[in-house]
Amino acid sequence: MMLSPVLVVLGAVAARAQGAQGAQGAQGAQGAQGQQVPQGPGFGARAFQAFVDGVQFGVIIAITAVGLSLVFGTIHLINFTHGEFVTIGATFAFFLNVSPAGPRWHLVPAALVAVVFGALVGAAVDRGIWRPLRARGTGLINMFIVTIGLSLLLRHVVLVLYGNRPASFAQYDIQEAIDFGPVGITPRDLTVTLLSVLVLVGVAILLQFTRIGTAVRAVAANRDLAEASGIDVRRVVSVVWMVGGALAALGGIFFGLVEIITWDMGFKLLLLMFAGIILGGLGSAYGAMAGSLVIGVVAQMSTLWFPVDLQYAWALLVLIVVLLIRPQGILGRRERAG
Repeated sequence: MMLSPVLVVLGAVAARAQGAQGAQGAQGAQGAQGQQVPQGPGFGARAFQAFVDGVQFGVIIAITAVGLSLVFGTIHLINFTHGEFVTIGATFAFFLNVSPAGPRWHLVPAALVAVVFGALVGAAVDRGIWRPLRARGTGLINMFIVTIGLSLLLRHVVLVLYGNRPASFAQYDIQEAIDFGPVGITPRDLTVTLLSVLVLVGVAILLQFTRIGTAVRAVAANRDLAEASGIDVRRVVSVVWMVGGALAALGGIFFGLVEIITWDMGFKLLLLMFAGIILGGLGSAYGAMAGSLVIGVVAQMSTLWFPVDLQYAWALLVLIVVLLIRPQGILGRRERAG
């Protein structure tokens, strides 16, 4: 009997506590309903971001594809080793910048030396392999098969020397994006895009307003007539291989900077290079630039609707559609057979 008042008091306290918890829960629920749940960027902002990413990807492809297009334009060789030039440029810059066996220079001087090294590799391959084969009158089909074998050899040499582990450069690896309205881009990616555009403009000026550029265009248009006009075709071809190797190395450095360095990165880009060249027009450096830009934009824009794994497939589908409408490519010339 003495415990009954105590039990009454405890019951009243418990009921009051439950009531306070219920009121707090109701207030919390009302507050949660009153707050707006943050939403992600709209479709327009995502589309604009994908377009900017596509332009960046496209200009990198264009840098690597221009040299491939110039080689095809001058000697009509489909050069499968060009992808390995891309890898060699990136991995040699990695050796100079990161590897314990290298000097560990800053990326800027390492990249400059790697570009020069890429030019020397291009010149050495031409002088040691392609020039003797051309002098012997080797057919283009046989030379094409040689490019496949040389590509496999160089790729596995890089695998042995570099290894199969992806890596990054020591500088400019992780950066915070800068917002320009709905678009966010890191200073590294912005710099790479602007430098790529400047390099492409420089290549256009070289081809259009210099003596060597005029000679390259003459050889690409008609090799026999250019040689009869007094142009040193052998020298022009050597310069084209050097320029192609340097541009491939620079494109590999840029791609490794914004993505990652792997032993087969050039081989992965090779299909997109060929797609850009064919889309723009075989043998046309300007066509390679335009076609590569289209390939890069389409590849990135397709990720708005389809999985990322299919982005290259949609770019190649656009290539097929354009060639069905305009077989000579965007900037290619229609030629008459016979």
